[in-house]
Amino acid sequence: MGGQPLYLVPRLGERLSSLLDSPGLLHTLVDALGSPLNVVVPDQLSANLEQFRSVYGRHHLSGQVLFAHKANRSSALLRRLAATDAGVDVASLGELQHALGAGFTPDRITATGPKNPEFLWLAARTSVTVALDGHGELEHLAALVREHALPRTRILLRLSGFESSGVRTLSRRSRFGTPVRERQALLAAVERHADAVELTGVAYHLDTTSLAEKATALEGCLRVLEECRDRGMRPSVVDIGGGFGVDYLADGEQWARYTTALTAAVLGTRPPLTWGGHGYGLRNEAGTIRGSLGLYPAHRPVAGPRYLDELLTHPAASFGGRTLAALLLDHLYDLHIEPGRALLDQCGLTLARVLEVREPESAGGELLVRLAAKADDVGLEEHGVLMDPVVVPRDRGRGRAGVVMGPVTAPGGPAAEPVAVHLFGTLCLETDLITRRTVFLPVRPVPGDLLAFANTAGYCMDFHATHAQRQPVARKAAAWQEDGGWRWCLDDQYWPTTSPGAIGYDMGGAQ
Repeated sequence: MGGQPLYLVPRLGERLSSLLDSPGLLHTLVDALGSPLNVVVPDQLSANLEQFRSVYGRHHLSGQVLFAHKANRSSALLRRLAATDAGVDVASLGELQHALGAGFTPDRITATGPKNPEFLWLAARTSVTVALDGHGELEHLAALVREHALPRTRILLRLSGFESSGVRTLSRRSRFGTPVRERQALLAAVERHADAVELTGVAYHLDTTSLAEKATALEGCLRVLEECRDRGMRPSVVDIGGGFGVDYLADGEQWARYTTALTAAVLGTRPPLTWGGHGYGLRNEAGTIRGSLGLYPAHRPVAGPRYLDELLTHPAASFGGRTLAALLLDHLYDLHIEPGRALLDQCGLTLARVLEVREPESAGGELLVRLAAKADDVGLEEHGVLMDPVVVPRDRGRGRAGVVMGPVTAPGGPAAEPVAVHLFGTLCLETDLITRRTVFLPVRPVPGDLLAFANTAGYCMDFHATHAQRQPVARKAAAWQEDGGWRWCLDDQYWPTTSPGAIGYDMGGAQ
């Protein structure tokens, strides 16, 4: 196995831990609905919303928390969120239709992303707020409003290319939004179309984990809002998008050990840690590491609501060093955010059945484990997330509480022997790797066991899922706790009311 196992144990919240402690239910679900299977936990979504709301309360701010719909297609999650005070950010015609059908009223919907004519028309027709990326979308929207005699459409202007004052910080280039240096022409266009659109605020979208870059963008938006007021407009909203992040791992030291070992493996000073010597962006050039690690920082102690809190307490240099939260409050601006991954933290898992376990090709090598799933069905690596699956044995006698993760001791016996494995999918392609890295499991899996990939609701369930080779994509089930046990139904049958048709399960077995 090439030394000590390098575990990357997932961080599990109370609900996912309880669900994994119900192995009989998980096996029953896969037996009935097939492998792979996605299980979502709608109640966790509303709990995450409350954590974001607590940050608003701490800073005495108002505004909307908008779920970035693109992060998951689930109807159950969307309907559960519709029963709260949250909003939804939709980035396509289909997502807008889905949101309206799930129970969201137009005042709780913002349309973002690239927009075709049909998407713009339905957004204007239903009076949702539209975040515009530039002149083209503004002209098209204004023409639609006039042609169809629609009410004025509320709009946000999405901006990009911000610069800070003092120590130079430049936000990275984005394909979304109008460069802030071109704002004057854009504001003049808004004034020309005042009969068709109503400017409610400005926005930005940055694909970065950098707190400094996002603070620079928010500060820049506040300056633009001042300019809008000087022109006689009355905007009141700043939409700062998403990107608040998730802490995926239970132990940050495991992440540090793994990335250090990966670097050593790429340099050739330790045995390989990946299939085919894949370096996740790192490469060895004459004994020197080149490139950059193309992985999501799986251990992020400052993530989600805590990231938002730190952003709001960041000082704004061009406003005398006052915090961004204080500036928003002073001007009575509403703060809108669009979390996707962060709002879906701990909201689901993906189950895959073990089909085959092949012996290693050489002594001390890795087992080859084939799962009843395609790589596209478990999109963790597609999004750069490295995390161990949890073994859910078919035989309850193996492991503690029916599941196995991290180092374990067998009941009444010595420590279980960990194994190194490579996880493959069912496609007839060399590239169908569930994970490119060598995965270390605390016990050897056997056919019939399940591997549970935790915390996959944010982007990793169905964002890249395909019907390749006519194989089905994973079905979805929704699960929730009731009367001390778990109940479930198919995802599209879930509504935020007690369903008499739901199937129940207690910790002792199926009902």
